Amino acid sequence: MEVSLMRSTRCSSFSPSPTWKPPVSLLARPALLSLRSSSLCPLGPLSSSRDLLSRRHGGRRVTVMSMEAGIGVMGTKLGMMTYFEPDGTVVPVTVVGFREGNIVAQVKTAATDGYDAVQVGYRRVRDRKLTKPELGHLEKAGAIPMRHLQEFRLQSVDGFEPGQRLVVEDIFKEGDLVDVSGNSIGKGFQGGIKRHNFRRGLMTHGSKSHRALGSIGAGTTPGRVYKGKKMPGRMGGTKTKIRKLKIVKIDSELRVVMIKGAVPGKPGNLLRITPAKIVGKNIPKN
Repeated sequence: MEVSLMRSTRCSSFSPSPTWKPPVSLLARPALLSLRSSSLCPLGPLSSSRDLLSRRHGGRRVTVMSMEAGIGVMGTKLGMMTYFEPDGTVVPVTVVGFREGNIVAQVKTAATDGYDAVQVGYRRVRDRKLTKPELGHLEKAGAIPMRHLQEFRLQSVDGFEPGQRLVVEDIFKEGDLVDVSGNSIGKGFQGGIKRHNFRRGLMTHGSKSHRALGSIGAGTTPGRVYKGKKMPGRMGGTKTKIRKLKIVKIDSELRVVMIKGAVPGKPGNLLRITPAKIVGKNIPKN
């Protein structure tokens, strides 16, 4: 029964009766009701599982996004240095600079977009670097041409308006904890030892296995390699977030922020800095 129903989802001409209900065996296995096809659902065509989620919420489309603890800014990684605290403690810090930008380009609300978020632009560029739709979007907000646009989903967007400039000193203070995300340094194609911290084999005593991966699965059963198996492959160059880093120093004259520890990427990399998420304190438990 389950197989025949799954095959019928590929046929657009399948139209169940108004009283049709999925069998209990299907309801017990939600994975079978991915509802990628439109004809299985008595409610009408569903483009994705999110549409089903929206129907369950009274017809309102629910957007699945990561909630931020507060508004953040974008910056540019300048490098690392040593910072000496007043008591002589040596602290390794990453220096983050800020180019022209961090301007509110759009304010999204639940009434118009289904969720509350603030879109922020960063790093001024020439007009010819952007397309006409991009220029029109920024001109509508009264903002300068900017290369990067990112959204910060918030619990409330009160107090934000298009064209507003975000000042780092007003958002963060020295001693605050922040989450820093960016693209990590690309390492290229790497083996299992470097990529997954595998141990190598013996280099002496007649061993023929040094840095090879070794066995990657069983034989006849299951007769395949499990998905997600740790193997050699491309390493780095992905979005990475480092949480709860401490702001050591904010220099208003140089327009830099010193953050304790290392952050993703090389010097010149784009960084996203937001208040650290602490569940139950600035982020709801649900």
